[in-house]
Amino acid sequence: MGKFVFIVVSIIILVLGGIFFYKYYFVFGQGVKAGELNYFVQKGYVFKTYEGKLIQAGYRGKVAGTIQSNEFQFSVSSERIAQQLMTASGKVVELHYKEYLGAIPWRGYSPFIVDSIISITNPNSQGVP
Repeated sequence: MGKFVFIVVSIIILVLGGIFFYKYYFVFGQGVKAGELNYFVQKGYVFKTYEGKLIQAGYRGKVAGTIQSNEFQFSVSSERIAQQLMTASGKVVELHYKEYLGAIPWRGYSPFIVDSIISITNPNSQGVP
């Protein structure tokens, strides 16, 4: 009887561990987003995480003649990347991210985790005809 209980408990722990891994550590998707960095902050009560918002402008609105902005909220787990983004507020940034199926407190509030910066440019330096 004791061996049977051990096997059942072991299987339950393995299944729950697999579900936890799939939900929080399996990379569901990855890609690149570009736009103006609206804000970037470090916040949290127990786990201090870096959170930011990117504004992607220029999409057509639902009403004719309007422009609607698209917001991309993300988290950063790397201290090095966070320090670069702290000084880039208001600049146009291009970020590579990984998308997870769920967010965990020590990684950030968002399921989108930025893992590298492709470029940071000043919007005033771009040529306007």
